[in-house]
Amino acid sequence: MEKSEMIRTYVVTGATSGIGYAIAEGLLAKGMSVIGIGRSPERCKAAQDTLASRHPQGRAAYLLADLSLQTEVRGLRSAIDHQLVAWKHTTLDGLVNNAGTFTFHRTITGEGFENQWAVNHLAPFLLTHELLPLLQSAPSARVISVSSGSHFRTRMNWDDLQFKQRYPPLRAYQQSKLANVLFIAELRRRLGPDSSITAFAADPGLVNTRIGLKSRSPLARLVWDLIRRRGIQPEESARGIRELLLAPDIVGSPHLYWKHGKPMQPNPQALDPAAGKRLWELSEHMCGLEPRPHIT
Repeated sequence: MEKSEMIRTYVVTGATSGIGYAIAEGLLAKGMSVIGIGRSPERCKAAQDTLASRHPQGRAAYLLADLSLQTEVRGLRSAIDHQLVAWKHTTLDGLVNNAGTFTFHRTITGEGFENQWAVNHLAPFLLTHELLPLLQSAPSARVISVSSGSHFRTRMNWDDLQFKQRYPPLRAYQQSKLANVLFIAELRRRLGPDSSITAFAADPGLVNTRIGLKSRSPLARLVWDLIRRRGIQPEESARGIRELLLAPDIVGSPHLYWKHGKPMQPNPQALDPAAGKRLWELSEHMCGLEPRPHIT
């Protein structure tokens, strides 16, 4: 078997800084291949160059995409295909849906969706859908969506998922994180017990990242700057997420929600099959996908 066929390959979104960058660096340090996704050309180039110089035993490539736009999420499929061909890889061993955003004021994407809903939920849903054939070709693949402990403190606002009537920014964020876990639970149901793909939702804990500093609100930036100082470093959080990607003994694990390498019970609402089905069907409609009751 050629060396290129033995190397495992992972896609990590939001990989130019914070948790995503730390996940990518840890995988490269183990000799893996990583396709990082970012939206800034300058930051993608800087991340790729730095990681390549630090970890020549792995292979890193960065692709550009604005994950708030479904057209760009769909475009990643062909770009990832091309990168795999260039590396002579035929399968994808894992996808980490890590990219996330927080917006203090209600912002609408160019495609008409509320920004937090588009980036934090619809993008992972659609990207996973697009990459499923590649993941299913691997002997044992993983799909991980990075959620948040804030998903415990909310519920789905089914009558107004995008908060058109009134926009509470934190509630919109919390709902998108609950949607991450609902999505993983429903993905597991649709894949079935015999699937070669194992899906997890990861709680990163409170992490000292710049997510809240990207807000246009000075007050929101100040509050997040104070909160994040109590957080752990991104590498500490990334360590548990990498375990979900690499640990052989959790293949087919019944536990779907993990924090720092240990299983936890998620918000009970995330385990409701009716809610999972409802969210899945709404997401298919929002992404313009044909309904698929099962994934084979």
